[in-house]
Amino acid sequence: MESNAIYLSEEDREVLTEFTKTGKRDVRLVNRAKVILLLDRTGKKDHLRIGRICESVGISRQAANEIRAAYLSAENVAEFLKRKKRENPPVAPKVTGEVEARIIALACGEPPKGYARWTLRLLASKAVELDFVDSISNVTVYHLLKKRSISLI
Repeated sequence: MESNAIYLSEEDREVLTEFTKTGKRDVRLVNRAKVILLLDRTGKKDHLRIGRICESVGISRQAANEIRAAYLSAENVAEFLKRKKRENPPVAPKVTGEVEARIIALACGEPPKGYARWTLRLLASKAVELDFVDSISNVTVYHLLKKRSISLI
């Protein structure tokens, strides 16, 4: 037996088959179950090639290999079929409610001397200058103001 070959028990095969056919489920999880069913070598002389499996399910080879690795590292089928929730976002947002409020207040105030009005770049540089944030782009300022329907014109 290959170390990365998948041999399903009858019970696991039933669970995966039932999972793909019943209930409202996330399509990614259903595809994961389908891939494992197609990779199963139990009682088969020959097996489907990974390329055909990818075509039939509509995923990449990389995704199929990651699904296989996830299944092999999971303790059981139930754990494999659960979607893991992130505890924290990958990067904490720079613009918090307080920063947003300060930038909006700045945009609603008088522009600096020598300027007729606030520009997005001017707001971004002033927010950094006043230590609202370490850095911020004019595009982020644009989205922040657009979200609140604030126009600089």
